[in-house]
Amino acid sequence: MIPPETAHAGSASPLLELKNVSKSFGGVSALRDVDFDVARGEIHGLVGENGAGKSTLMKIIAGMHHDFQGQMLIEGREVRFRNPHDSLALGIGMVHQELSVAPDLTVAENVFLGTQPTMWRGVIDWAGMAKAARKQIASLGLDIDPRTRMGSLPVGIQQLVELSRVLFSGARIIILDEPTSALSPPEVDRLFRILRHLRKERRSLIFISHFLEDVLAISDRVTVFRNGRNVATVDAAATSKDQLISQMIGRGAKELSAGESAELTGSGSKPVVLAAQKLSQGSLLKDVTFDARAGEILGIYGFMGCGQIELARCLFGKLPPDSGTVMLQGNLLPLTSTVAARQAGIAYVPENRRMMLFPTEPMYKNISISILQGIHRLWLKPQAERDIAQRHISDLQIRPANVEMRVGQLSGGNQQKVALAKWLTDKPKVLILSEPTRGIDVGAKEDVIRIIRALRDQGVAVVVLSTEPETILTLADRVVVMKRGRVVKAFEEGHVEKADLLAAA
Repeated sequence: MIPPETAHAGSASPLLELKNVSKSFGGVSALRDVDFDVARGEIHGLVGENGAGKSTLMKIIAGMHHDFQGQMLIEGREVRFRNPHDSLALGIGMVHQELSVAPDLTVAENVFLGTQPTMWRGVIDWAGMAKAARKQIASLGLDIDPRTRMGSLPVGIQQLVELSRVLFSGARIIILDEPTSALSPPEVDRLFRILRHLRKERRSLIFISHFLEDVLAISDRVTVFRNGRNVATVDAAATSKDQLISQMIGRGAKELSAGESAELTGSGSKPVVLAAQKLSQGSLLKDVTFDARAGEILGIYGFMGCGQIELARCLFGKLPPDSGTVMLQGNLLPLTSTVAARQAGIAYVPENRRMMLFPTEPMYKNISISILQGIHRLWLKPQAERDIAQRHISDLQIRPANVEMRVGQLSGGNQQKVALAKWLTDKPKVLILSEPTRGIDVGAKEDVIRIIRALRDQGVAVVVLSTEPETILTLADRVVVMKRGRVVKAFEEGHVEKADLLAAA
């Protein structure tokens, strides 16, 4: 429930206002004629699916994009920022989801990052800095020794220290990007108390989140973006999570396009290949249990920060869990290294394909690198590598079909095919794919989907992790939903819609 004194904050004269804002990237429209405003002393929630335009708008406000059409006004005066320094100078600060703290520096050094107070001849006033930092973080209800190394603190505390730095800069408009995604319920409560206190100080906050319950709990008004447009701005107290989801996905009619719904087939009769039991890793994963079966695609869905990436890394040995086990075909799988995972028959294509590709090397070397031991005993055999690569290039329709072309010269979709080809000479028992269709064009996406389904049909247990519900619904035979490090729901078979996934997450 919104306190009475703030329930109509949006009716006051806007502190920040954007009118008819449009922005394109390479001919692709990211924002189209967007109107958006924030009143003084208001918490304004902003929601929408991935790619709806939220981040683009915030980057315009924060001075990261200046070549846009339309107007931006602060207190009725039109402004156009050349860079983030201009934005900060007019009192706009942003706390990013990916924190920009320096973990090896102290709390005080992080609060004053780039603005350390100095004495004579430029000597840093360490004592004065520590005293001022203690006062600043105490204003947020934190009792921390400012000499503490930042990296030793929990994520929730680090986030508040970064917020403290933004406040110390004098920001009166504060953008919070997914501020609760990595926080425990008590940490969320503490953050909300601080945000309400800032609202009483007449600061204005833009609260961006996929967690609709959080948005409704803290916001005065909520704006919904869909396909680069502002489709609704409503009083938070007068709407519901289901109504927001309906506005986000635009379901005015019963007809649903591809990727909007699916008929899950289940796979209860197929043998379990991979079984995770009570996997935990710090605050990132909490008692995660699921199984993946031969000849199925298991979709794991959740919003950014739900723990998917950490789960994939645990399964591939890149991030050792604190507790829990993983069984592969009934045998305990050591989660100690990527080498052990590969030898056991697990393959992994991460969300950032550049993490596993060498952009300056030719395609054939990128494709053959995972099987060099099998084809090179005492010396290199480049022709054998080229022959294997040529076969995969033909099967996967990689274009151009030139084994000598450097991977960095390929399109994003063709790079993704090369990343898949790397694992196909010796077919894995389990293939883990993180965001397999992100950032590639429609044609390449269809090819990647075809490849993944073909691997399933050949008996591979495929685990697809994605923040895009369309990807999950297009590919999955079963779906597991994660939220804040936990498995919260499983859809085994039958009809499921995008709205069902969004509601569960």
